[in-house]
Amino acid sequence: MYGSDSKTVDLKRRRSLVLATSGVGVVGAAAFAAPLLASWMPSARAKAAGAPVEVNISKIEPGQLVRVIWRGKPVWLIKRNEETLGNLASNVTLLADPDSNVAQQPDYAKNEGRSRKPEMLIAIGICTHLGCSPTYHPDLGDAAMGADWKGGFYCPCHGSRFDMSGRVFKNVPAPTNLEVPPHFYKSDDLVLIGEDGGAA
Repeated sequence: MYGSDSKTVDLKRRRSLVLATSGVGVVGAAAFAAPLLASWMPSARAKAAGAPVEVNISKIEPGQLVRVIWRGKPVWLIKRNEETLGNLASNVTLLADPDSNVAQQPDYAKNEGRSRKPEMLIAIGICTHLGCSPTYHPDLGDAAMGADWKGGFYCPCHGSRFDMSGRVFKNVPAPTNLEVPPHFYKSDDLVLIGEDGGAA
């Protein structure tokens, strides 16, 4: 009888030790796995660097260029007036890719204005040659750009020129048009750069 009571006590003790050891093991595994899994997640800084950027365009005047940063790149927003839009067609014979055949813009920006809304140009302000930032020359017949200049951008590093839709001129070092980032209008006044917003 003493022997059987002793066995019963040992089994209970064994079970409680196994349960306690298992519990400690689970807690230890979780303590090890949590930081490991967390290290695979992007940091808040990394998330912010790639996050979409919301811009209020209601106060942008015609001809004004506004710069914002998205994914570490300068993005230009320019409100074009009717005259500027009317001049876009006159550049076609001078451009290397007037129809935006090279995929540097979403499908909804594959038009003469390279935009969702004709009056707004949204483009990444980095020359497609070697990554310099072109300067904005909006004035017609700008003395520095020539009498036939209809407004656009000039890269001071190697002389590439782009029109007011970011389309590259022929015979310059830049091989392609300026890139148009994904974007959509949340309202008449707000544009979100970095997301397509589903429908075109």
